Amino acid sequence: MQDLSSVSNLRLMAISRLAAAGRWRVEAMRSLSEPCFLWFTKGQGRITIQGVTRGYTAHNAIFIPPGVMHGFEAGPAVFGTAVFFGRGCDVTLPKTPQHLRIREVHAQQELNVLLDMIGREMDSDTPAHDRATRHYLGLLGVWIERQAKKAESDMPKPDATRRLVARYTALLERDFRSGMGVAEFAAALGVTPTHLTRCCNAACGRPASALLQDRRIFEARKMLAETKIPVGRIAAELGFNSAAYFTRAFQHLTGRSPSAFRRAP
Repeated sequence: MQDLSSVSNLRLMAISRLAAAGRWRVEAMRSLSEPCFLWFTKGQGRITIQGVTRGYTAHNAIFIPPGVMHGFEAGPAVFGTAVFFGRGCDVTLPKTPQHLRIREVHAQQELNVLLDMIGREMDSDTPAHDRATRHYLGLLGVWIERQAKKAESDMPKPDATRRLVARYTALLERDFRSGMGVAEFAAALGVTPTHLTRCCNAACGRPASALLQDRRIFEARKMLAETKIPVGRIAAELGFNSAAYFTRAFQHLTGRSPSAFRRAP
């Protein structure tokens, strides 16, 4: 019998609902342990993936592999669907991020039908609905692959700046808990802190230090909201020199102390 566990952690969510969970949950730099697909049907904003910021509009499809640092704006006028594939998903998906501008009406309609069918089968209790969900999910993977292939010629080739920033965000994602500062990250990348910051500013309009602090503070907010780990221990686990320094940094970025953030509904 076929193993259908790969769809057990699959979730479809309206992007408006995703954003309603808190701006920090979508805008702050973070990564997921599962693949994610975003389909925007209305509105516009900016999305940062691997330290590079681009605008998105309606009929933009964005695929983000697990472990890739990203964040995006999602205001009240932005609508669409987010697909979270789950950690155990064995659907064939791209290994690299994709930002696809879907201009063909047929391709837009095809995607809308696929997402609708996935949602219907997930909510169904008819026989073999799990298997049907998995097959539609596989077709979604094929759709992404085909659209990525079509877009290859239109995609800008990564220049030295973007390649460096992508390497920095990958290293940052791996070691943001270590207490390393921008100087240590720059040294590990073989460049000066000034050059790294210049490249980050060019790629996403933010200095290297802001990306680092944003990633650490996002993780802090997540730990405060979802666990009962003491503030001092959170500070230590995220590489802050002291609980007092962590509190100042947290309050500077969020406007609230860690304790006040945890108490808030």
